[in-house]
Amino acid sequence: MNNYARLALSALSASLLFGCATPQPPIYSWGNYEQLVYEMYAKPGQAEPDVQVAKLSADVTRAQAEGKRVPPGVHAHLGYMYYLQGNRDAAHREFAAERELFPESAAFVDGLLTRLQENEQ
Repeated sequence: MNNYARLALSALSASLLFGCATPQPPIYSWGNYEQLVYEMYAKPGQAEPDVQVAKLSADVTRAQAEGKRVPPGVHAHLGYMYYLQGNRDAAHREFAAERELFPESAAFVDGLLTRLQENEQ
């Protein structure tokens, strides 16, 4: 068997092996998050904080009921929307949830919490 035949056989074997893999379920339950962030920046006025709080809260509740995780950033974004509504307690709660679920976000979230506390004084 020449080198080209071996190469072709290897490529065929690899494509059969990887082609038969079953798709993995998504890691996160994205819900409306991506669409809301897009609308917030691309279509100002269509995704006001009240709308986002309602939709994101429903997404978080649904994900929890289904035993799924929300992606990084959802709780921080929800906290920001609560902040814009003037609901500081809910903002704190969501920022803390973001930090707990995604420890790698601690520096970012701690900075948000510090600025939030400075604005309260």
